[in-house]
Amino acid sequence: QVQFVESGGGLVQPGDSLSLSCTTSGRAKYFMAWFRQTPGKARERVASLNWAGDVTWYAESVKGRFTISRDNAKSTVYLRMDNLKPEDTAVYYCNEFPDPSDAWGQGTQVTVSS
Repeated sequence: QVQFVESGGGLVQPGDSLSLSCTTSGRAKYFMAWFRQTPGKARERVASLNWAGDVTWYAESVKGRFTISRDNAKSTVYLRMDNLKPEDTAVYYCNEFPDPSDAWGQGTQVTVSS
């Protein structure tokens, strides 16, 4: 079973940048995605990409600000987040897509506040 370990979150100010990493163990899937969740809301997909990294998808709310990438040799998926906004505050997770594994990682908290 694939496991996921997310890192890189933190407290930043609006307009700042952060880079998240997700290391996977086991057999990684062809499509991977970053998701985020805030208290009381459903987890939402914010970005995803295929194995080669040349097919990507972004939620409208992050398009132009976030960049997803992967290094298959390192079994790692990245999320570069620029021009962060308070509404980006959430716990960020990575997982397979479109059928996420039940074994979600701990996630990494991103807080955007002045």
